Amino acid sequence: MKVAVQSLCEFAAREGGLEHRYTPSPTSAEGIKGHKTLQSRRPQGYQPEYLLEGECLEIQLRGRADGYLPGQPTALLEEIKTHRGDLARVGPGQRRLHWAQLKVYGALLCQRDDLASVTLRLVYYDIAKDQESPFEEVWERGQLHGFLTALCLRYRDWHQQESEHRQLRDQALMTLAFPFSDFRPHQRSLSETVYKGICTDRALLLEAPTGIGKTLGVTYPALMAMPRRQLDKLFLLTARTTGRQLILDSLQKLRPPAGEGETLPLRVLELTARNKACEHPDRVCHGDDCPLAEGFFDRLPAARQAAAETRWLDRTRLRALALDHSICPYYLAQEMARWSDVIVGDVNHYFDQQAILYGLTRQNDWRVVPLIDEGHNLIDRARGMYSGELRQWQFRDVARTAPKALSNTFRAVQRAWRQLIDHHVETSTLPNQQTIKRHLPAVPTELNGALQRLVGDLTDYMTEHPVIPELQALLFDTLRFMKLMELFGDHSLCTLDVKPAEGKRKYRSFAASLSIQNLIPADFLAERFQAAQSSVLFSATLTPARYYQDLLGLPTMTCWESIPSPFTAAQLDPRIIDISTRFKDRQRSLHPITQRIANQYSAAPGNYLVYLSSFAYLEQLLGELTSYCPDIPVMAQSPNMTEQARLAFIERFRTERGVVGFAVLGGVFSEGIDLPGDALIGVFIATLGLPPYDDLHEQLAKRLQARFGQGYAYTYLYPGIRKVIQAAGRLIRTPEDTGVVELMDDRYKSPQVQQLLPRWWFDVPEPTQNMGRASSGNPPPNHRDRLA
Repeated sequence: MKVAVQSLCEFAAREGGLEHRYTPSPTSAEGIKGHKTLQSRRPQGYQPEYLLEGECLEIQLRGRADGYLPGQPTALLEEIKTHRGDLARVGPGQRRLHWAQLKVYGALLCQRDDLASVTLRLVYYDIAKDQESPFEEVWERGQLHGFLTALCLRYRDWHQQESEHRQLRDQALMTLAFPFSDFRPHQRSLSETVYKGICTDRALLLEAPTGIGKTLGVTYPALMAMPRRQLDKLFLLTARTTGRQLILDSLQKLRPPAGEGETLPLRVLELTARNKACEHPDRVCHGDDCPLAEGFFDRLPAARQAAAETRWLDRTRLRALALDHSICPYYLAQEMARWSDVIVGDVNHYFDQQAILYGLTRQNDWRVVPLIDEGHNLIDRARGMYSGELRQWQFRDVARTAPKALSNTFRAVQRAWRQLIDHHVETSTLPNQQTIKRHLPAVPTELNGALQRLVGDLTDYMTEHPVIPELQALLFDTLRFMKLMELFGDHSLCTLDVKPAEGKRKYRSFAASLSIQNLIPADFLAERFQAAQSSVLFSATLTPARYYQDLLGLPTMTCWESIPSPFTAAQLDPRIIDISTRFKDRQRSLHPITQRIANQYSAAPGNYLVYLSSFAYLEQLLGELTSYCPDIPVMAQSPNMTEQARLAFIERFRTERGVVGFAVLGGVFSEGIDLPGDALIGVFIATLGLPPYDDLHEQLAKRLQARFGQGYAYTYLYPGIRKVIQAAGRLIRTPEDTGVVELMDDRYKSPQVQQLLPRWWFDVPEPTQNMGRASSGNPPPNHRDRLA
């Protein structure tokens, strides 16, 4: 088992407390650029990214020094660390870690080339000021060997333990049995498809209907493939918190063969967001401020060992372990991500800009397979990960209560906002209450200097004073936006909105916002899929495959598979109702839709869900129905419902009968809820589900048309129909369920729309399996004929 030099040092060379102050760190792109800048200035013969390998105490070490320059009397090894602002913010613990890494490289070089000594240079590079701060020392071979040996001695027992754990894990997974006596209908086919995809190192888009047991059907074969493909980690990722619990429940069902223990020798970790794991949200993650950060690395070894022996590390158990050892639960989870076999978390843990799982994968050359539940959600989630907005009034509001020491800083920011507005908008002609929108070809530069000053001054202030939540939030928002500015390209849209400010003033004032909206997440996600050995995205709606492949940046040879449904057309009565629900026709549509609901309810009383395109449309139809049929019990989704209100909405379906619920298509009640049996017997969908024809979506359509030649379909049609299928999927959850689905819009008669609907609704044969390049996933012509 090879160990990365950085991982060895992070394990054995850290001591003291956490040192996470409010220090704005460069993005990975900025860091790479900074390294290349310095490397380009070095003399001839200098070799960047210099690979060094070696062995110490039977531990195979591997890593890349940032630079190597052979020479006399000594060779030079260089390590470059990029930063922003005052170098004094880089704490002593971080500096010790940086020197440790460089000294290990020095030891490996002396060992390989039989050198008596080597010059080590640690360079801190301020990317904002283009300023180097070098620290150079000459070390003897014996000193470096002793240092490396001491680190490896600390690591050796753990390394041996981990090697034995890996062997036991792989032996158990080689004989892993399915936890039930038999598979559900088509679940075996699903598992075989996953196993085949992972064993051929391909990305897989797996469309499998609800009720087939997707989570277990995907997890089980992936675990079986781990020893056979020498995989290091499985990442089970979901876009919803509720999805994590379903994954954990499935993993708990897996057991070793009889006579081989009660649980699998498998380490399972649940990763939780910092704001949910933090015990002291009002403290800085630094030993000087937070009691769980003080002495963190001194107490970490005992906590790490206890966690390794516990194996099952869900949020509750991990928190208890951390508090038993008086360390931070969030950072203990970050540490155990290095040593766990299966990691359950949110999709952002692998796909976000600062994703820990992606960073560790690159650092350690892990062979990993991300398994992405409800993969259809990844497009919108990823767009959010790479989007951001700054609002002028947010700076203004924070400035009112900010400490006086920051007054000049905030005034400079407001001056910069006014310069930005004046440069791009003719405010003298701006009508009252009207917002002017400008789509800009590049991110404007007027704010740059003021934002950089703000970040520096806020960082200085918050380093020395207690946390002020408003300042902290503003700092994080600003840093996030500045990072997006560095990454801006044709995959994103930069928009400036300006409108007259509210309130009474002697002179006319304006409020502006500047946003960067990601449109094509593929440009960011492609490298993450490339870093994985294989990937599996599974969902009930992944058609057409080419849409997901293009927008997510999946590899060219991605496979698309559609698993047959366990349900039959006899269970479902799909009806297309010739009513227009277009915006201009909505008022006229209210009465005929109300009659359809009332007639169906009278014919078969029970629980129904009605989905509409907006809250405004919902309120109109709700009012019409309650006036027309006041005796029908109704309830409705409302904007910004609390978690408790959502649970109450769902619970009423489970405990009562004869209720008609109203919800917005694409909202919280459109997917992820389970209402089997007579808890739900009918669904009405009074919309085609298309996103609004607003400015943002029109800009998106233009960009997608230019890139893929599919502007309308990729922007409107495919996302809309996906929401329709997800909503209709709330109805048939088991082979015993029956019900009616009414699709209320005349556009459902279009062949282009019909071919995207599930085949089993209309008793159309499933397509043959496709293990080649992702196809469109479109059904055969007879599917259109059946619906026409």
